[in-house]
Amino acid sequence: MHTKMAINVSPPPGIPEHLAIGPLRITPPVVLAPMAGITDVAFRQLVCEFGGGLFIGEMISAELLAAGDPVTRSMVRFFPGEAIRSVQLYATQPQALRHAITILRNEFGVHHIDLNFGCPVPKITRKGGGAALPLHREQFPRLLEAAVSAAAGIPITIKIRMGLDAEFQYYLDIAQMAHTFGIHALTLHARTADQFYAGEARWDAIRRVVQAVPGLPIIGNGDVWTAEHALSMLQQTGCAGVGIGRAVLGRPFLFARFNALFSGRVLPPYPVLCEVAAIARRHLELMVQYYPEAVAVRRLRKHWKWYFQGFQDARQWMPQLLQAERATEVEDLLRKMNSREPYPLTEIWMPRGKRGKQPKVVLPESLRRRLATGRFDIDPITGSGG
Repeated sequence: MHTKMAINVSPPPGIPEHLAIGPLRITPPVVLAPMAGITDVAFRQLVCEFGGGLFIGEMISAELLAAGDPVTRSMVRFFPGEAIRSVQLYATQPQALRHAITILRNEFGVHHIDLNFGCPVPKITRKGGGAALPLHREQFPRLLEAAVSAAAGIPITIKIRMGLDAEFQYYLDIAQMAHTFGIHALTLHARTADQFYAGEARWDAIRRVVQAVPGLPIIGNGDVWTAEHALSMLQQTGCAGVGIGRAVLGRPFLFARFNALFSGRVLPPYPVLCEVAAIARRHLELMVQYYPEAVAVRRLRKHWKWYFQGFQDARQWMPQLLQAERATEVEDLLRKMNSREPYPLTEIWMPRGKRGKQPKVVLPESLRRRLATGRFDIDPITGSGG
């Protein structure tokens, strides 16, 4: 079990000052994980205003991008001065992946591409994508080869989970394969696909893959809710960087704390209610800048619940905030949240985002048959190829 206690010290010697991904140097070694419907251009700019890191755009379909789908193309968007243009793709077909990467390279000038092989969502896995793809031992290496060759030097990283479930764990085997094919770094979400987001992340798995494939930078992911957690993960696992996902929902200011901790400065205090409301107003401003007003207001509704979770003085305004349809209405309501109620300490350590009953992992029929009949080329439990 990993220890998640608060650590109020400067980073000790040996903690990396930056994360190296090919020619890129990420300071501090913290990655904003791509999240569908969350890490759009406005949110990435907001997080960047609190400090450095790598900010990956929300996951998009390589197949749809390759086909010229206008909605998908509109998701590939960057804010002025975005230092590292980073996109996450998911794909099941090598040719489409190759074409999508060529588009990102030539038309959008991206600097980094992440491939999602860890998504457990049924609509992705039932097509053989996400966490199902590493199970497909013919197609998976073809995708790696297609990505690296099409990138023409742009760093390619991949994100995986430990495996399908407690029996079929493939992460050590996949990490070695990724290194062999020239992948520049690997993010391990230290849960299995069938856990979805439930249970405790297995930081010991991150440590094992760091030790097993020393030439491949490993980014640890899972149960990092504070800057102190990020430091603990680096200390306990030896990983090269830390991926942050659900912790920043309603808390983009965490990146100010990450930057302070990794530069040896005193951590800034958690914001009081009126300061959180000011951050929310800035989020609104950026959303309206990049999207039509109606779209911006609608997409922000889920964020309001995260921003003000646990604040007693915000409760009276929440029903109106969640029903407002104009940006001016939203701004007026946010300005009414002018108290200096302290940040609710109980919320600092509480998981947020996707919770509750996890859905069952859905696999394509061909993969289900292989698992059911035992005709599979990963040994159960060990994750070693056979």
